[in-house]
Amino acid sequence: MKRKLYFFLLLVFTVATVNAQVKITTSWTYDALPKSAEVGEEVELIFNVSIIKDWYIYGPVQKESVMAIPASPIFKENDSYELVGDFYAVDPKYKYDNIWGDTVQYFKTSGQFRQTIKVLKPNLDIKGTLEFQTCSDITGLCVLYEEDISFDMITVGGSENQQDEASTSNDDSKPAFRKNIKPSNSGESLWGFFLGAFLFGLAALLTPCVFPMIPMTVAFFTNDQQSKSQARFKAAFYGFSIIAIYILIGLVFTSFFGVGLANDLATGAIPNIIFFTVFVIFAISFFGYFEINLPNGFINRMDKKAAKGGLVGVFFMAFTLVLVSFSCTGPIVGTVLIQSFQGEVIKPVVGMLGFSSAFAIPFTIFAFFPGLLRGLPKSGGWLNTVKVVLGFVELALGFKFLSIADQAYHWGLLDREIFIAIWFLLAIGLGLYLLGIIKFPHDDKKTSLGLGRLSLAVASLAFAVYLFGGFNEGKLNALAGYLPPIKQTDFSFQVALGMKEPPERSEVAPDGFNGVVRHADIPLELPHDLKGFFDYDQALDFARKVNKPLFIDFTGHGCVNCRKMEQNVWSDPRVLKLLREEYVIVALYVDDKTELPQEEWYVSEFDGREKRTVGKQNFDFQIVKFNGNAQPYYVLLDNDENLLNEPVAYEPDAEKFLEFLESSLSNFKSVN
Repeated sequence: MKRKLYFFLLLVFTVATVNAQVKITTSWTYDALPKSAEVGEEVELIFNVSIIKDWYIYGPVQKESVMAIPASPIFKENDSYELVGDFYAVDPKYKYDNIWGDTVQYFKTSGQFRQTIKVLKPNLDIKGTLEFQTCSDITGLCVLYEEDISFDMITVGGSENQQDEASTSNDDSKPAFRKNIKPSNSGESLWGFFLGAFLFGLAALLTPCVFPMIPMTVAFFTNDQQSKSQARFKAAFYGFSIIAIYILIGLVFTSFFGVGLANDLATGAIPNIIFFTVFVIFAISFFGYFEINLPNGFINRMDKKAAKGGLVGVFFMAFTLVLVSFSCTGPIVGTVLIQSFQGEVIKPVVGMLGFSSAFAIPFTIFAFFPGLLRGLPKSGGWLNTVKVVLGFVELALGFKFLSIADQAYHWGLLDREIFIAIWFLLAIGLGLYLLGIIKFPHDDKKTSLGLGRLSLAVASLAFAVYLFGGFNEGKLNALAGYLPPIKQTDFSFQVALGMKEPPERSEVAPDGFNGVVRHADIPLELPHDLKGFFDYDQALDFARKVNKPLFIDFTGHGCVNCRKMEQNVWSDPRVLKLLREEYVIVALYVDDKTELPQEEWYVSEFDGREKRTVGKQNFDFQIVKFNGNAQPYYVLLDNDENLLNEPVAYEPDAEKFLEFLESSLSNFKSVN
């Protein structure tokens, strides 16, 4: 249990980093001794790291009680070499770490790691990834990283170096950056995601596959053949086993998909269409038209193992519960895991921790206090009602995924009013179902309209009324970030029905600009009818011409917090006045899929990959130029491209954002 507490603390400390901009805390260079070798000889691979002020990196050797992520390389296996000995730190430091309550191996400011290899073939190919964790002495925040590694400087057989040695060290005139950073497009923190997954877990308890099993399972722990203390210990172990099983599911999910796919999965066409389809299938299953089941043979084998005594039997009882309840919990677990695509690599684990905690707690509590079972409502048709309600929720979530891809690729399938109309119909449909007007296959023929069901029906219909206000460009502030943004090019029901004339699209070019705003034809737009640009160089040239500071908005079509900022903070009249009158605005979409002409493609100095689309070039620019990777991310520059203030990420407080703009403007005027 103590080790699990440490693991939970690790999640807590990682949360803070994900909720803000992910800080780039290290830069790496690679070398080898010797750089020229013969087949059969050994070579030392050298990993040099520089660490920013107030941060440190964990070494590769840690005590069992320390659950920090140690620095460790993962080499791509091939027959040109073999590892000799372990990856080790050169003269590391040691200190007592309050986070783990024990001594840790670490480096501060700079450090070196080494790994010996034996050359087996002339065509030596050493590549892989380096995983490590850094933490701050000041804030206690921790960040997990993954760094691409390559040792191309080594030649075999005495031939000339294939690469200049300078390629292994960073140019001091340029910042060094960590590779394989992904943007945080998540609209919530890990704590928010944990809470959402926890609520999904509570919902899973109220399904027909799970709820009736609570009293049956608790009866096992309260029989007369064991003492009360034994029963409670086994009950606690049972709950812990459920949590462990679901966390294992999250870890397996992470190992398959990892952090590197998150950006493409978050806004890519194929992944989001798949997610949409999966959510529709989940919804149909919850509506009762078919069930998603695991093979009976597998379940029966697990059930036999559960019949064994001791803790092994208790563990397999938990495993059997997970399997038997899969037809109800499978779609919910799938929902949590699919949503974790839009977050950090640890998000699937956090989601499963939240889901399983809610799922396990009632079994454990009722086993400790069996008298509470008398207060539980009896099983009945209300459990099927819960499933159907979840089915409507699944459909709503499914269209959200389809909407993200629609915005990134500019398909025009789910413009704002069409999306609102779909959610409006789903809310109406849910309300009618709860009132007993709509029926599904597993519903009772006679539906009693109790207070709870009536309250949910009223809430659903009230939500539909609220959504109706969005058909005439209503803001719907409570859903800011979850609905597509208002665009001049959007489909309008009033226009389609001839109730009003189609609006003429206003020019996005600011006053005084006589050219064509690049990428405005994609089409990209700015909120609140602001005027500006979508290309950095074009915006910078105009800012110099009119002698105004440059406001850079790193944003994304699938960025929930970007929409919240635009709708709830930018809409403040004081903020809007400053943006409109005092700044030259450029919105750089990091997830736009529009492919540029081939002559504009380039290979990034950051990750060595070709950048072909508007979004990939903008995201690469954000990382290389400003050392940032979060969206939204606001950067204010003077005409010489100097920072006027520290960049700001998501800031829902309009007063603080206004202060950010005003102080930056003051700094600009003081030097101009």
